[in-house]
Amino acid sequence: MTQTPLTQLFDAQRTAVKQSQTLTHDAVEAQKQSIDAFATVVDSSSSMLERNADLTKGAIHASLDAVEASLPEEAADVDELHELVDEGFENATEAQVETLESIIEAVEDSGEAYDEFADSYTDAVDSSFDAFLDAHEQAEANVTAVAENVEDAASEFDTSA
Repeated sequence: MTQTPLTQLFDAQRTAVKQSQTLTHDAVEAQKQSIDAFATVVDSSSSMLERNADLTKGAIHASLDAVEASLPEEAADVDELHELVDEGFENATEAQVETLESIIEAVEDSGEAYDEFADSYTDAVDSSFDAFLDAHEQAEANVTAVAENVEDAASEFDTSA
C-alpha cells in the first residue's frame, strides 16, 4: 500500500485508539491496586490497634500502681482495678479486632468481585477496540482503493486529452 496523507491520518488515528486502550487498562489496574492497598492498610491498623491498647493499658496500670504506692499500706487494694482494666481492654480489643477482620474480609471480597468485573470489562473493552480497529483498517483500505481509482481515472483522463 502506498503512503499517502490519508494513510498517515489513519495511522495516527490507530495509534490514538491503541493509546486509549492502554490507558483504559492502566486505569483499571490502578483501581485494582488501590483496593489491595486499602486492605493492607486496614490489616496493618489491626496490629497498631493492639499495640496502642497494650501501651494504654500499661499506662493505666502504672497510674494505679503509683496511686497504690502513694497510699498507706492496706488503704486500698487495686488488684481488682487491675483486673477490671485488663478485662475491659481485652474485651474492647477483641471487639475492635473482630470488626477490623470483618472489614478486611469485606474489602478482600469486594476486591475479588472487582477483579472479576474488571477482567470482564477489559475483555469487553479489548473486543470493542479490536472490532473498531478492524473496521478502521477496512475503512482505510476502502478509502485507499477509492483514492487510487480516482488517481488512475485522473491519469487516464490526462493521457486521453
